[in-house]
Amino acid sequence: MAAEALLLDVRGLKTQFFSDEGIVRAVDGVDLALRTGEALGLVGESGCGKSVFARSLMRLLPPGGRIVEGGIRFRGENLAAKSEAEMRALRGREMSIVFQDPLTTLDPTMRVGAQIGEPLRAHGMARTGQAARPRVLELMDAVRIPSPQDRYRQYPHEFSGGMRQRAIIAAALACRPSLLICDEPTTALDVTVQAQILDLLREIKERQGMAILFISHDLGVVSRICQRVAVMYAGRVVEVGAAQNVLAKPLHPYTQGLLRCVPSVRARRELRPIPGEVPNPLALPPGCKFNPRCPFVQDRCRATEPLLFSVPDPPSERLVRCVLYDKGAPS
Repeated sequence: MAAEALLLDVRGLKTQFFSDEGIVRAVDGVDLALRTGEALGLVGESGCGKSVFARSLMRLLPPGGRIVEGGIRFRGENLAAKSEAEMRALRGREMSIVFQDPLTTLDPTMRVGAQIGEPLRAHGMARTGQAARPRVLELMDAVRIPSPQDRYRQYPHEFSGGMRQRAIIAAALACRPSLLICDEPTTALDVTVQAQILDLLREIKERQGMAILFISHDLGVVSRICQRVAVMYAGRVVEVGAAQNVLAKPLHPYTQGLLRCVPSVRARRELRPIPGEVPNPLALPPGCKFNPRCPFVQDRCRATEPLLFSVPDPPSERLVRCVLYDKGAPS
């Protein structure tokens, strides 16, 4: 990927949590790049490190978490080296994040309109709530909150779950960021509202030329909005490629397993869960981290962790962390 086209360039990122039980390597050497205006899906089971990766990008790690290695370059600047004051100036303005549960994101004691306008005041784009009001009403209309004039003064408990999520998206878009990180934004919603939110995000992305990092455990959801997909397991990326290619022909055994868990009316196939569980991050297996669950495991899988191997996959390339695609290995 040409350097001049990159908005976000993550190299060798390692984020760890330190506790009395030991060190949790939540993100363990992740490389990912995102172009301006592109939507990239990051998928995997719960506990694989997706949300920690997102929080690392925003430098919003919970207590005990620390970036210990690697670089996060946004518009060519290393975010890992920035001070907290410099990060506050970026958050909400250049980079925004939408979390899974709007009930824990929205303040129940504040009117929704005031909360949507808060980023505008925080970044000096409006001095008062009244000055922010026209932009807030515009945002509420853009995310299809009905009757913005009336809803502006309501509290979160007066909104449905879908409308609360729309309000969070409106607040995230207030300052017209270049990058929107969506961390499981539709998981708590029913399928109809979920589809509406995905259509909304796709429409806003196309209209504003905004890049989206969309995090989910659901490959079906990601397929609706993303051009590329990265699959994550035990803190590592195991497959990256064009979304349509990865979903049509997954190469890594873990990606294949995830797709077998997705219901399909047309295929009428039996759902088959991946055997076993995501490994304990305090006691990761040697070699390939997926080897205890892999149907194609070999002796070398237990001895050495594979690199990301490049596989031709027009119109781009596929990267797969699996010895089955090591062309230099003996057959």
